[in-house]
Amino acid sequence: MFCLRATCPFFWKVFRFRPFSCKPLIVQMNECTDEKEIFDVIDRNKATLSAKQVGHAFNVLWRLQRQKKSSLQNAECVRDHPQFPTLYNLTTHKIESMTDATLVNVLHIAPRFAVAAHDPLVESLVTEAWKRLERLDINVLSTFSACLAHQHLRCSPLMGKIADIVNRKLESIQDLRSLSVLMTNISSLISQHFQEKLIKKTELLFDTIDSSQVSTARKIVQFLRNVKCTHYPLLEQCDKVFLSNAAHLDLDSISNILAMYQFLRFDSFEFVSVAKKRLTEMIPLFEHPEAFVKLFVALGPVAGPQEKKRLKSTLLLMSEELTSQQALAVVEAMEEMESRNSQLIQKIASVLHKNLENYRPVELLRITQALNVLHFQSKEVFVKLREVLLSSLKGSFRVMETASLLCALSLLPSAHQDEAVLSRIEAFLPQCDLSSLTNFTTFVLRWIESDHMYFGRVIGKQLKLLHTLNLYSRQRLRQSNNLHLLWEELKYVKGDRLHESVLEETIAALQHLMDEINYTNVAKIASFVYENNYLSTSLLDRIAAVVVQQIEKIHPFSVLAIILPFSRLNYDPPQRDEFLGVCVQCLHSHLGALSPPVLVLLGYALATLEYFPEDLLKAIFNIQFLARLDPQLEILTSSLSGKVQFHLMELNRAVCLECPEFQIPWFHDRFCQQQCNKDTGSINGAQQQIYKILAEALGGPSFVKASVLSPYYHTVDFECILDKRKQPLSYGSHNATLGNPAGMYWESNIQTVRSSLPSGAERIAFEFLNSKAFCRNIPHLKGNPAMKKRHLEILGYRVIQIPHFEWNSMALSIPDARVDYLRQRIFGDGKS
Repeated sequence: MFCLRATCPFFWKVFRFRPFSCKPLIVQMNECTDEKEIFDVIDRNKATLSAKQVGHAFNVLWRLQRQKKSSLQNAECVRDHPQFPTLYNLTTHKIESMTDATLVNVLHIAPRFAVAAHDPLVESLVTEAWKRLERLDINVLSTFSACLAHQHLRCSPLMGKIADIVNRKLESIQDLRSLSVLMTNISSLISQHFQEKLIKKTELLFDTIDSSQVSTARKIVQFLRNVKCTHYPLLEQCDKVFLSNAAHLDLDSISNILAMYQFLRFDSFEFVSVAKKRLTEMIPLFEHPEAFVKLFVALGPVAGPQEKKRLKSTLLLMSEELTSQQALAVVEAMEEMESRNSQLIQKIASVLHKNLENYRPVELLRITQALNVLHFQSKEVFVKLREVLLSSLKGSFRVMETASLLCALSLLPSAHQDEAVLSRIEAFLPQCDLSSLTNFTTFVLRWIESDHMYFGRVIGKQLKLLHTLNLYSRQRLRQSNNLHLLWEELKYVKGDRLHESVLEETIAALQHLMDEINYTNVAKIASFVYENNYLSTSLLDRIAAVVVQQIEKIHPFSVLAIILPFSRLNYDPPQRDEFLGVCVQCLHSHLGALSPPVLVLLGYALATLEYFPEDLLKAIFNIQFLARLDPQLEILTSSLSGKVQFHLMELNRAVCLECPEFQIPWFHDRFCQQQCNKDTGSINGAQQQIYKILAEALGGPSFVKASVLSPYYHTVDFECILDKRKQPLSYGSHNATLGNPAGMYWESNIQTVRSSLPSGAERIAFEFLNSKAFCRNIPHLKGNPAMKKRHLEILGYRVIQIPHFEWNSMALSIPDARVDYLRQRIFGDGKS
């Protein structure tokens, strides 16, 4: 060795013995415990650092940053470090020599150090990755797409290139984790066909992932949310992943999953129950407003009374510390919770009031809607809100923004609108889709109603604009030649907002395109028909035919939406038994998976149609099912919970009356009595008029009984009894005061009901039917009043239904015509 040293002094001069640098640089970086140490290593070796080592330096810095508490503070600390420019310059010079993975990894990490998207380094990294785009493997490509999404480039040409690559290489992709990231990031740019291909590929690959891959499952649900597709098979699979990992989910994950489920209208009561338990345990853990608001928003709508009280009392203490966005999140959560805590509402409204100028148009609409639902009253807040809305309207040049602002204005307490607003609407008309046109129409209608109510006038310009809006809407509908594109515009349109002529044109357009109805959209079209109360026999026949032909492709979770329009509109398609039979058969394999509230609604809908599948009814009316139902009712909002309970009672009543052979007991006496106690016994003007005329037709008020409760608690508007000679029998002193329920004076037993009358006598029930009892377009009786008539007849009544359009017709407007009308219905041919 000494000989070598003597003969080769140059060797020792160049390769000096330095103990620290004997370790590879990557090992040295890994041993660093803070930013200062890693930057020291970079500074000492800046002349020899390779592209790989530069990339690893970013990895170590990112690892160190994630170990800190305040991410933002440490990100700026890294960016502002004196040696960061050295790393920055080294990275700039090494870009071309970096591997694909290193290049994209550096691009992924750089923004975490507060390096702006428009920074030259980031731009250079994006440009170089773009050049290599075709050769990037699927994992690197997914990371690159995430980087672009982070830079708000989801709709950029570059993201379009990535979408094209995914489309071309889809068959060869086997990594679902990478594919789920890509799907989420390209979702804004894909066609309907491409969307279907991605969903099918995801279904094929789902079994290849480990059940612990929560992130992948969450990305898949995020994709479905982005494309607004409630694909039940995938959602069920993802839900199983979430449930198996529920113990490890944090607040952000649970909050995110619940929000996506709500948007997609996917009911997983099992996950909600688990999430509720996990979130309740977290209540004492969060004291900072940012985290606690997330907890409030996620837990509040599903919490029990005690948990809600704790949440509200804690939030009240920190309400003055809330930011504008936190206050918005809270008021929307309170809207969903149907909160009536006036003190908390006032506090949150105060924060909203201070920040109104900082909200975007769609946020102003959400605030207005929430305050309306919460019955908030404050002249000061609404005056300021109106000023901000009008100011934003003047500077708005986007259709959706303008529609949001006008919708918010229409919800404010009545005040005369500026006629300049009409000109704003007219300017946008050529750009509007059906959703925007409907929003504008709603605004103008409310404006007309307000002016007529408070100023006793209707401006001609308003009526002219309303006519123009209808023309544009009908014209757009007539030009529709693709059901998918038409539905994209219709899905945001609420039924009660469609003008009659526009609704007729919409149904005509759907009828024209109904050959395109298939298993993928049949539930959506059925829901639209249901919400609009419009009886189109051809459309419903097509829906039924598609279901019969393609039932094996329809998910059981869609069956309720399909059956509802037939139930509500009281319509039997030509192949009724086959249609309902395949629907029920489809449910059998999923009876355990369907939530109890959904099963109750299904049973009630089928009962309305006089269809009583024994297996389904036995599944509902048993102790185990009712034990599962009770805790799930607690999770629902009070209004939805009340609806489910009421329909369970109606189903119980229907089964007892129409299917006594099933021997299902009646167990809703107490519930019905509670409902009766809540009933104010109010009676409208038409009913008061009928009562007086009915008394006159029968010979006096002692022959009429008002607001009668039948066995099984059907409320009968009026009742009389005729003996065998068709003469009215007097109730005497037992008659009830008009408008107050007379009580149920019969036993809940059909034999007793019939035997309670004198021989040959008949009991007559009179039902006044307002417009809600009929379909929107024709005088066809809807399902619920038809079922009530059926039940009353089973109980021994002769039922006389008095439609509003007959009672208020011109023919009955002359003196004594209504008395004659009632006498004819009572004493005529005996038919109702």
